[in-house]
Amino acid sequence: MKPMKNDHYTYRVTWSEDDQEYVGLCAEFPSLSWLAGTQEAALKGIRSVVADAAADMRKNKEPVPEPLAGKRYSGRFMVRIPPDVHRDLTLKAAEEGISLNRLASAKLSG
Repeated sequence: MKPMKNDHYTYRVTWSEDDQEYVGLCAEFPSLSWLAGTQEAALKGIRSVVADAAADMRKNKEPVPEPLAGKRYSGRFMVRIPPDVHRDLTLKAAEEGISLNRLASAKLSG
């Protein structure tokens, strides 16, 4: 099958040392992959496999993953950390004169 038109899924092609080939991957379909001798062939292969899987899911009335690119993010998520780490981060933020949120955001993005 040909790759889908207007395919907005998140693809990655990387080298597989174990297989000695390029492997095409799709973040929204983590169980799928495609091995090929070139990066271009690996991308074309994984896009085709994803198109087949999505078509099969639609045919069987299963939910098809939403492309990550189309999702909207609130900018909020909760993380649980040990109390002593929470205390240490709060102290560090206070010493730097910034909020704990700003400190955490800087650490996560850096």
